[in-house]
Amino acid sequence: MNDRPDPSGLDKLRTRIQGLRAKTIDNGCTESEALSAATKVAELLDRYDLSLTDVEIREAPCERREYETQRKKRIPLDDCIGSIAEFCDCRVWREKNSADETRYVFFGLRSDIEVAHYLAELVDAAVRSELGRYKTTAEYQRFRHQERHTANASFALGMVASIADKLASMKAVRDAVNNSAGRDLVVLKAAVVDTELEKLGLTLRTVRRASRMVTPTAYEAGGVAGASLPISPAINPRSRSSS
Repeated sequence: MNDRPDPSGLDKLRTRIQGLRAKTIDNGCTESEALSAATKVAELLDRYDLSLTDVEIREAPCERREYETQRKKRIPLDDCIGSIAEFCDCRVWREKNSADETRYVFFGLRSDIEVAHYLAELVDAAVRSELGRYKTTAEYQRFRHQERHTANASFALGMVASIADKLASMKAVRDAVNNSAGRDLVVLKAAVVDTELEKLGLTLRTVRRASRMVTPTAYEAGGVAGASLPISPAINPRSRSSS
């Protein structure tokens, strides 16, 4: 038995992610198409995980993957980044780069952080694009100039909250399907990641966000935009046996 995961399986996963990125973000596809791609990647990730033995998972190295925001202030993705990490069975923290810009650092098994980075990219692009569309609506035009900053933030917050809820539901379905195979991959991978994270000697802390005022109509519009994105898992027991 090998003590390391088969690299060919990971290479296939990476190749598929690159192909989906080329069809979505790089070519400016719609947000619906982009987040539908996330469903396909999630299914590929589950197949890859289920192809590994417990020994291979325990012996797999943990790595970090950085998502650069190119912003010094927080962005809407901040309210969804934890859900993305949870969805991908990895850990995430926020730090500053050398340019004093915020970046998110995913830490976990290589396959998981690859998918987490891709999903962060998709959600970030989707929120920016949908907000741009919202600004062209008659509803938005009714806001006075001094109200629009709050309306923008409210829309983005409503959208990422909706996406986070969908990711949580999608994750629950995936875990139930995978557990039906008789293996609790979540617990197994969490033990591996937490052990390796402890070795880094980092001091991480959870920071509570201050309460924010929102514009109800803009927040609801963002929620509708997030809810309309088709990121249902489309994973079933048969998916595990096909390759």
